[in-house]
Amino acid sequence: MAAAGPPPNVPSQARPWNPDFKHTDRERWICIYPAYLNSRKTLKEGRIVPKAKAIDNPVCAEIRDVCAAAGLTLGVENKVYPREMEPRDVKYRGRVRVMLKNEDGTPNVPAFPTRASLLKYLAETIPKLKSRQQSQSSSSQSQQQQQQQSSKGQKKKGGRK
Repeated sequence: MAAAGPPPNVPSQARPWNPDFKHTDRERWICIYPAYLNSRKTLKEGRIVPKAKAIDNPVCAEIRDVCAAAGLTLGVENKVYPREMEPRDVKYRGRVRVMLKNEDGTPNVPAFPTRASLLKYLAETIPKLKSRQQSQSSSSQSQQQQQQQSSKGQKKKGGRK
């Protein structure tokens, strides 16, 4: 398994591109924006995964938590997706960089040889997070309570006479 943090020789800031970079250099890691997994985005707006597998408004922290739990080496950056309509909104900020390959080009974690395999795993795993399940159950309970309250207080009014 890989370490959760970046290797000690990896700089925290990205450097200008150089063709001599190795797979372990931070500039060669893949970028994952929450928009790639967002079911409310169209393909033109940047969604990559199929609509059926996409997630409702994923957050950078959820992507980070799932990648770290899978044993991937990652880094989080305070960036905004270029196609984002509201770039100043805090909930859309963030991108996760993930090291997929070792220095020799072999997969860092054998379960994720490609970007597509990692995105598929994220789309399957993020809805199972405890934070997601708690927020969904609380929102469904509040909707049920609102429906019950609105049905109790309504009386049928007489029609036009």
